[in-house]
Amino acid sequence: MDGIDGERGLRLYDTLRGLVVPFEPAGKPVKVYACGITPYDSTHLGHAFTYVMIDVLLRWLRRRGHELRYVQNLTDIDDSILRAARERDEDWRELGLRWTVRYVEDMQILNVLAPDLFPRATEAIPEIVASVERLLADGCAYEREGNVYFSVAAFSGYGRLSKLPREEMAEVSARRGADPNDPRKRDPLDFLLWQRQGEDEPGWSSPWGSGRPGWHIECSTMAGRDLDGSVDLHAGGADLAYPHHESEIAQAECAGGSAPFARHWFHAAMVRHEGEKISKSLGNLVMVRDLLEKVSPDGLRLELLDHHYRSSWQFSADSLARSEDLAGKLRSAVSEHERSDLGTEPWDPEPDRCAFARALDDDLQTPRAVAVLSDLADRMLLASRGGRRLSGAGDLMRDLGGRVLGLRLTQPGPDEEVTRIWVGHRARFT
Repeated sequence: MDGIDGERGLRLYDTLRGLVVPFEPAGKPVKVYACGITPYDSTHLGHAFTYVMIDVLLRWLRRRGHELRYVQNLTDIDDSILRAARERDEDWRELGLRWTVRYVEDMQILNVLAPDLFPRATEAIPEIVASVERLLADGCAYEREGNVYFSVAAFSGYGRLSKLPREEMAEVSARRGADPNDPRKRDPLDFLLWQRQGEDEPGWSSPWGSGRPGWHIECSTMAGRDLDGSVDLHAGGADLAYPHHESEIAQAECAGGSAPFARHWFHAAMVRHEGEKISKSLGNLVMVRDLLEKVSPDGLRLELLDHHYRSSWQFSADSLARSEDLAGKLRSAVSEHERSDLGTEPWDPEPDRCAFARALDDDLQTPRAVAVLSDLADRMLLASRGGRRLSGAGDLMRDLGGRVLGLRLTQPGPDEEVTRIWVGHRARFT
């Protein structure tokens, strides 16, 4: 792998085990599932942090020689979409398609690799109904008045991912839209697998009447369908650990289902603004498009990469400006270094390459990897000011900064692969 130390390998924090452990996929290809957006508003900084961190992890896995099969879903039917459509007097399908296209455009601008599959929940209704039927047949669910609920009592491991006490789980699930006081529930923590059709809401046919799927069953069904039953790496924002990912595990593993549902859980921390996590519900959003009016895509990526994926951080305009300065320095180093009239001097790239690899292999320490590139840029600029260039330094910067960290550097636009695959996905929504 071009000088990258492959003996130690990637070690990554697993939320379920609560430890940094060797990343060990079951086989080839590495099966990756990432929870995608619910498209009812613009892409915000929290989204960008999550998907850029997933992007760098997948780029690093590919750089290490892994073949990937990557699925990212789209939750295109949800209470929040229907609520937003009513508030804006807009068809819920049109609203979802419009914001999906905006999200795809934002990911392209940020040079984020597209998933191989980008399935919509509404395209998986027959499979979701079949999943609910299996859970009912296995005694893991029950039907009440056209609603079908998962019974948490049927799964003894419920809560092992989030490690939250029951009282806190009830509070969190209520904030995420569940109703712990629903009289039809056997347990306040039981959650909807199928929701009966409400007035002025869309519905699909099922054995329990017209309705729509619950949030959690969408993802576990699509992951199982598109990744053949189990997942090597399941990724998303930290706010999804409970109730969403906790409930996915229960649904997938209850009554002898695929176990483990996911071999490794990767969660990106929350970004904070004005003292609170950035979220649509709190109304303190920092939008990607607004930031890109002030800084380059590389500047924004570097700002994200300057924080470890497991550490919550506070957005700062001053920090963003410093990241834009760093982006300019990296671009200048590559540009000046490639001037044809410069002479060359001997230089060993292995210390930089290995320091970069050690940083990413150590639980994806992107701030350390960025620091390696910043130091390399300083040396490249110093050499160019002396009329010399470090032999091969530009190639290394493009390899590690471009192919792995996803920076454009002096490239005028996103990677060709990024554009080609996202354009293919976008064509389904326009």
